[in-house]
Amino acid sequence: MGEFLKEARDHYSGTMAEVVEKIRKRTDVEIGYHVVPKSREHLLKHQPKPEQLPPRSMQDSYTTVKLPLSAELISERYINHMGRIRIGRLMEDMDMFAVWLCHRHIKMPDLPAGVGMPYTFVTLLVDRVDFSNIELIQVNKDIEISGFVSFAGRTSMEITIYVRQLLDDQYLNVTKATFLMVARNATNTGPAPVNPIKPANEMEQRCFDEALQRQNHRKSANAESVFISQPLEHEQALLYSLLQRTTPPDSFDLNKRILPHNCHWMADCQRSTVMNSFPENRNAQNTIFGGYLMRQAVELAFIMASIHVGGRPLLKCISDISFMRPVKVNVFLQMTAYVVYTAHDYVQLMLVAQNVDAKSGEVTTTNTFYLTYKAENIVDEVLPGSYREMLWYIHGRRKFISALGLNLELPADKSELESAAK
Repeated sequence: MGEFLKEARDHYSGTMAEVVEKIRKRTDVEIGYHVVPKSREHLLKHQPKPEQLPPRSMQDSYTTVKLPLSAELISERYINHMGRIRIGRLMEDMDMFAVWLCHRHIKMPDLPAGVGMPYTFVTLLVDRVDFSNIELIQVNKDIEISGFVSFAGRTSMEITIYVRQLLDDQYLNVTKATFLMVARNATNTGPAPVNPIKPANEMEQRCFDEALQRQNHRKSANAESVFISQPLEHEQALLYSLLQRTTPPDSFDLNKRILPHNCHWMADCQRSTVMNSFPENRNAQNTIFGGYLMRQAVELAFIMASIHVGGRPLLKCISDISFMRPVKVNVFLQMTAYVVYTAHDYVQLMLVAQNVDAKSGEVTTTNTFYLTYKAENIVDEVLPGSYREMLWYIHGRRKFISALGLNLELPADKSELESAAK
């Protein structure tokens, strides 16, 4: 789909740095930090009504940007100690690019010239990011990010993004990502309408239909969450088998558990960090960019995965990143990465981000992230030690199965799941 749109409309928006400057100018945001951000209430009167917004095609929002890694000073920001690309940095840029695609999709014929766009665009969800060829990316060659708005509701937009790199006259595909963005008014105090999507041709119609299916799947998946509904029958059988494996057969002590060989308790497979957010990573409302949160989450998850596997695993998939609450610039941010499931040479992590208010002591969950890594060897198994951890185990198993495109109705036999993961 991305290739089709590129042929239909070969639009170029410049480098990521240039895109950031374009967004700043379009939203009329001043340079410089203010403890009390500049009021944007004067823009509320310019918020359009739905009937004032003409339909848009996917070609209208399609564009590409460049990460100029061929410039040494820039490439150093994107390289890790192994000489590979920093995926967290890439995710941060993809999030900003998603905002730029929202700007390109919105068309307001009645907006007076010189007036800033009366919108705030917020990342609600990163549905899925699949990675391939990470180990082949050259950190001294430019990377191209392209994308378009693939679906639009009343106030939301689904964004499809592709990342690739030109090597030896051939493009190396790196990732495809799906973001869900929400349009808010100029002061981020209420929803704002967006232009509807009108597919321009058969290819765009097919893309639109697929996006609609994803919307319906997200709704059903939320309703069937293991934290809302009880585990499925075969999952309950799996939980019983886990309890049998970790309970001495000749003991009636309720609190006595045993740990099989090459296994670890889930409670011992976690790493946490607390960081201070700074104004350089804020938006116009003095809340932290979603892309910054994703970068920090990916890099902490990589540390936890590396410690668990005893090496340097490759990131295969990021799924279901949810943004539940904003992170204000004046609070501390705590992130904890948990290994919640393992299968053969794969490790499934769940990362939880929380606001920590130093003054009140209040702790609130803001984000959850799910990341799937592949190691070079078979990894130690992680096992739940409580019923709550068992639910996390089942939850992580579902995320892992979805990440690899396996059948959710797999039996409880772990060996069959390992065979499917190979």
